[in-house]
Order: sequence, then structure tokens, then C-alpha cells
Amino acid sequence: MKLYTFQLDHHRRIGAEQNGRLIDISAAHSAWLASQGREELPLAADMLSLLREGEAGLEAARQAVAFAAEAGSTSEARLAYDFEEVRLLAPIPRPGKILCSGINYLSHKEENPEAKLPEEPFFFSKLPSAVIGPGQPIIHPGPALTQQVDYEVEFAVVIGRTMRQTPEAEVMDCIAGYTILHDVSARDVQFKDNQITLGKNFDTFAPMGPCIVTRDELPEPGNCRLRTLLNGMVMQDGSTKDWLFSLPRLLSFLTRVMTLEPGDIVTTGTPAGVGVFRQPKIFLQPGDVVALEIEGIGRLENPVEGSI
Repeated sequence: MKLYTFQLDHHRRIGAEQNGRLIDISAAHSAWLASQGREELPLAADMLSLLREGEAGLEAARQAVAFAAEAGSTSEARLAYDFEEVRLLAPIPRPGKILCSGINYLSHKEENPEAKLPEEPFFFSKLPSAVIGPGQPIIHPGPALTQQVDYEVEFAVVIGRTMRQTPEAEVMDCIAGYTILHDVSARDVQFKDNQITLGKNFDTFAPMGPCIVTRDELPEPGNCRLRTLLNGMVMQDGSTKDWLFSLPRLLSFLTRVMTLEPGDIVTTGTPAGVGVFRQPKIFLQPGDVVALEIEGIGRLENPVEGSI
């Protein structure tokens, strides 16, 4: 499934794509229960709660989508919408933890003259308050705070089960799915006194979306093309085949230190082509439009606007 969070009539809902339309999962599940004469509790109404229900929640969502496809226009409740009718939000508007992997593509290491080949995975945090959805503007903080706002496409993992001291052989079974995360960075802040947390966490610096693709629909995450386009020009063009550390290695390593929970996000680094290492350097400016594409997931596009 491709799972979405969307807004309609000022209400947030969760949906799944079916034949180019968006199925309202909660409405479809309620209609399915009514058709069966069952009085079970309704399905979770938000993505984080759905993920916390584990495989049972995802299976209920699949059943709801299948029912909506069969019921079509015969259902008394409206179950499907055109994408143009709704506003897409980040699939998890407020995730739990967001852990981002640094220097995990060989090409990114090679373009950075000061980077060393890491012996172990390296991580930093992005904060949930920085998350925005498709189409929402990335706000440039202004030249008084930063003059080097950079882009990074990231293949992101959505955790589906609680993980603690998880062996590599068990990691993939704990993944709910995958999404795109844009690791926007203020490089002059990041590199000054090694202020990684501040440079990575200005408001709006974590666009996410457009959806979560469930693990069963993307069986080879280690072989996906990913690109960044700035005003239509390709800036990054790589493949997850270039990972230094695999998903099992990355996530197992993290769980030696901390517990990962359903709805947490773990990203896997970025390929070569970021603005700070180009000659001449290229940074995001108000008026730009930046689009990230990952094979099997989709396209995440956001405009850049000036600070208020």
C-alpha cells in the first residue's frame, strides 16, 4: 500500500492510493464493519496510531481498501477522493524520533574532501517540529541567520515494531515501510563549531512524503534510484546501491544504543551532488522549487520562500 495523511474540511485523515484515487481508510473500515454487522472498535484515525497497531492495523487498512474498491459508488458513505480534492500532509505529521545517517553513500564521501570513510554508522537528529508535508514552503531563515541553505534527498525508513538490541537478521521484519525525507541544512550554521543540531533543525527543514510505501511493495530498498531536482535541473542522481552500510546494519547498530518505536524515522544518507560541495556552490533561495524523487515511493516537491 501507499499510505497518506491528508486534510479535508479542516480534518486530518489517513488514506491509501487505489487506482489513482485516495481511499479514506477510516471511513472505508467503518463501512466494511457495518456491512458485516460487526461492532468492533474503529480503525486508528491517524498514521502514528495506525503504525502502533502493528501488522494488525495494516491488515485492517488493506481490508478497508479492498472493501472500498468493491463497494465503489454503492456505499452510502463517501470512501474515495481525487487527489486534487485534498491537501496532502506529511505522512506522519509529528513522528517520534528522526535519526539521520551521515556519510552513508560512497559518492557523498568522495565529494567531501574532509570526510573520512566511517568505520561505524554515524547519526544525528532532526526534530519533529521541523517536519512539513508536500507542497508546503521551506522557509529560508534569511541572510542574517544563514546564507547556505542546502538540499539532501534521503531514503527514509518508517519503523513498524519496537526494536531494542535487534539482530541484523531480524531488522527487516520490524520495518513498516519507506518514505522520502528532505534533509534541508544550513551549512554555515552546521559547520560553525560543529553545530549539527542547529544547522539541521530550523523550522520547515524536514519535508516528508508524499506517502509511506509499505515494506511488501518495495522488496529491494537497497536498489532504488533517487534524485534531487532544483528548478527542474538534476542536482543529485544516485542509487541506494551506493550505501556504505545496509539497512540491517544501520538499524541494528542504532538499537544497541536506543529503543526504536513504531512511527520513528531513520534515514540512510544522501548521494553526491549537494550544493555545498559543488564548484561553484549552489544553495536554495526564495523562489526556488526543489523536488525529490525516489523510485518506488514517488515525488516530494516544495517551494522555497523567504522568512517572514
